[in-house]
Amino acid sequence: QVQLVESGGGLVQAGGSLRLSCAGSGRTFNSYSMAWFRQAPGKERELVVSWSGGGTNYADSVKGRFTISRDNAKNTVYLQMNSLKPEDTAVYYCAAGRLRGNNYQYWGQGTQVTVSS
Repeated sequence: QVQLVESGGGLVQAGGSLRLSCAGSGRTFNSYSMAWFRQAPGKERELVVSWSGGGTNYADSVKGRFTISRDNAKNTVYLQMNSLKPEDTAVYYCAAGRLRGNNYQYWGQGTQVTVSS
């Protein structure tokens, strides 16, 4: 069993930066493929970035602005978000253990990111 806890969300002005963290439990956490998703009000959940042995895959809307990284010693995955835009406003979720498509075994509770114009 893996538990994921996100942190680092908040309110930021357009053009600003935030770094989200996803702390995972379990001694096998570092072996899991990881992803960040987001869901804005009234919209479907969308993939922001996925990271597995096959590499990383960023949504076109965040390419060049967002970066995923991992600190295995801390069992933590990060999402560095730069040049934020109001349309990045959403609840951000981390996920671990890709099953198929955008289905993952484990999900965090989400952290709110709000970008003001």
